[in-house]
Amino acid sequence: MASMLLLLGLLVNLLMLTDANVGVCNGRLGDNLPSEQETVALYRSNGISRMRIYDPNSATLDALRDTGIELMMDVPNRDLEGLTDPNAARAWVRDNIQRYPNVKFKYIAVGNEVDPDPSKYTSRYKNYVLPAMQNVHNALRDVGLDNQIKVSTATYTGLLRDAYPPSQGAFKDNGFAEPIVRFLAENKLPILANIYPYFGYLGDPNKNLPYALFTAQGTVVTDPNNGLQYSNLFDAMLDAHYAAQARVGGGDVEIVVSESGWPSDNGQEATVGNAGTYYRNLINHVRGTAGTPLKRGRSIETYLFAMFDENNKDGDATEKHFGVFSPNKDSKYGLSFN
Repeated sequence: MASMLLLLGLLVNLLMLTDANVGVCNGRLGDNLPSEQETVALYRSNGISRMRIYDPNSATLDALRDTGIELMMDVPNRDLEGLTDPNAARAWVRDNIQRYPNVKFKYIAVGNEVDPDPSKYTSRYKNYVLPAMQNVHNALRDVGLDNQIKVSTATYTGLLRDAYPPSQGAFKDNGFAEPIVRFLAENKLPILANIYPYFGYLGDPNKNLPYALFTAQGTVVTDPNNGLQYSNLFDAMLDAHYAAQARVGGGDVEIVVSESGWPSDNGQEATVGNAGTYYRNLINHVRGTAGTPLKRGRSIETYLFAMFDENNKDGDATEKHFGVFSPNKDSKYGLSFN
């Protein structure tokens, strides 16, 4: 009996590892990038089985037909207001999902990093996120796809008022976050979160680089509220999100890490060496079944940002250097996705 239980446990762990494939975000903000067909071929030749795209780009969707690549597809922020109309949401699902029955849709990210803070540009979209999510979810349900395709929204650590220690994690605006989290909890849907230890490192007065790169030896942070010990910043940031969700009724809402990456140029500690270290260690960490100190015994579905360096990205110069491949399709870090 003991040997059978051990074998069962090994099989469960193997299944969890198999399901923990790491995806890569396919940003297209460059004027020197491979074609959509070439890009999809690059995913397949490198064993990358999950992709995130930031709008329903028809050329990418056509290239994904019959590939088996699982897809997270965004509703861009600019389109959220229109989808507060249920008829528009049904048309969106018809045109962008039903039209591609041989594309393996997995998640629809309704909005990306919408922040209710009036000082943020994306605050103009805050009243549209939840109604658009509800309408897209209902439209998928109406055509029998709601169990296959999960609706969510992509959040980020900027929505937290507190993130240290992790158990103190709390949203800065519960009026925005709580209804979204409760909708996800009621419908057994995950939340998406963009987790960037690089930016956490920049904001840390202690500037502990090994803690951010997964190379620290032993415990760096012990949470005084629960005694949980952290050896890397990624886990601490993720558990802060879990703590924030628990405060508004979403303790059981799973987090899918919809972006995480490290730049290779034009910023503090933005080097090829550090970026390669981060990506390799991140892949190894999330593929395992250790989980985080708060959510143990699970793999962490994670999407690397991004496939290519994007020379037309806005913002700081580092934003142009998050690619794991160069635009000429050369691998920058020799990462293994199999």
